[in-house]
Amino acid sequence: MKKVMLVLMVLLSVLTMVGCSKNEEVSVVEEIIQDQPLRIISLSPSQTENLFALGLGDQIIGVSDFCDYPAEVLTIEKMGSSWTINLERILEMDPDIVFIYAGGQPEAVEQMNDAGIQVVDFTPESIDEVFESILETGELTNRVDEAQRIVEELQTEKELIVSKVKDLPKVPVFYQIWDEPLQTAGPGSFTHELIELAGGENIAGDTDTEYPMYSVEALVEKNPEIYFMPPHVQNFEEMTEEMAETYREEVRNRPGYDQIKAIRENKIELMEPNISSRPGVRIIKGLRMFAEAIHPEVF
Repeated sequence: MKKVMLVLMVLLSVLTMVGCSKNEEVSVVEEIIQDQPLRIISLSPSQTENLFALGLGDQIIGVSDFCDYPAEVLTIEKMGSSWTINLERILEMDPDIVFIYAGGQPEAVEQMNDAGIQVVDFTPESIDEVFESILETGELTNRVDEAQRIVEELQTEKELIVSKVKDLPKVPVFYQIWDEPLQTAGPGSFTHELIELAGGENIAGDTDTEYPMYSVEALVEKNPEIYFMPPHVQNFEEMTEEMAETYREEVRNRPGYDQIKAIRENKIELMEPNISSRPGVRIIKGLRMFAEAIHPEVF
């Protein structure tokens, strides 16, 4: 893209010399930009999913070590992650845009900016912010119509799911992000929003951070009726029922957990981590997963 900008500058000079009008100059420039594919690196798994949904998969030249969906991404060169950036390789690849998550590595980001690379940070923590990130990505990559269509479809699906559960009793639930130490999703996180919209009551809703540590004592006191957890597996779809039961059994055997209603009644729901923990284009699929587990009677 930096080479393209040089061509554009030369072209503008020529157009001006031969007496082109300003509108004609802008029209030609826009046409060249639209015809030029971007070279994109995404160091954010959720953003990679957004890019593929927008039809930009063939313009992605590098992804993070954790990008694994859709399947086509597995053949793209790995560039580290937002926090372990392979800066030397990225500079060699000469991308036009690098997408990062949660600020990335400040020094690496500064060096990429100095090299003329546009660095974009999307760290959405709500459904609306996910939608905004999709729309902004569409604007950055000349996929405005596609982005608008995707967001409209997701919004419609969200409204349908919420309409099914909004008048039903709230069910107290717990979402385990990590087991040792025990960590959950609190207010301000997109997971908390998904649970609440899906007809659940997040028992960690009274904590003061997005992803707080949580004590077993508090867990027993709040006594959730459903215990959500993402198993530590590379491919959720390949997990057998025997493997799933092993994860549930591990939870049942934890000290003190036999006092929790969700555990006593075997309401341990295994969530696909790449859906329930990524704020990207599949976020409404995550909402449906929560809603179907909390209120199966209306689905």
